Amino acid sequence: MSAVLQVSHVTRRFAGLMAVNDVSFSLEQGEILGVIGPNGAGKTTLVSLISGTLAPSSGDIAFEGSSITNLPAFRRARLGIGRTFQIMRPFPGLTVLDNVAVGALFGHGDEANLALARDQAREQLEFVGLGRFADQRADELGGPGRKRLELAKALAMQPKLLLCDEVMAGLNLVEIDEVIAVLHKVRAQGISILVIEHVIKAIRSLSDRLLVLHHGEKIADGDPETVLSDTRVVEAYLGRRRA
Repeated sequence: MSAVLQVSHVTRRFAGLMAVNDVSFSLEQGEILGVIGPNGAGKTTLVSLISGTLAPSSGDIAFEGSSITNLPAFRRARLGIGRTFQIMRPFPGLTVLDNVAVGALFGHGDEANLALARDQAREQLEFVGLGRFADQRADELGGPGRKRLELAKALAMQPKLLLCDEVMAGLNLVEIDEVIAVLHKVRAQGISILVIEHVIKAIRSLSDRLLVLHHGEKIADGDPETVLSDTRVVEAYLGRRRA
């Protein structure tokens, strides 16, 4: 396998707060990397640095062997980096279908024809299980539907790398299993996935490898069973006394 993403000594400061501190890791072609850590560990900040909605204070980010550190988010999307957002904000007033068509119009596929973009959007809605809601207003979807909509929008961008920020948060066990099945099908297409998740059972079964952040620093990186039994990881989640 070859590295699709290489993050090298990346740091992000917000005034006096060190949100991400000297983090390095790689993500291989077709790999699913789970990113876990307590609230405030820097997980979403890391995804924002990779997608380009935030710039690093220092360090380098390379995609398919070329540095993208100084590229704006839209250029990274055109290269093939798609992401979902933890806070779901569908375009108000647009249908579910047209929300996803926006991704097809502005993503890696660069589909300039609206009719073809809608065809691509409909395909992704069927893929994530939202096909029957295509003509409904997106802001009328419930929480689980909006999670799937985020995933469909990102997939319509035809990404080579998919960044998922808590796409399973707030879902029940059946819905979590359905999302895991969708992500496995995404990986089967050769797409690399970085997924942030708090549901440990889900992240263990989904991920090939886990990366753990705590106070913005990487404290573990390896296969799920080894990482989840690491004393530093247990202490980060439970505190030293309870661990």
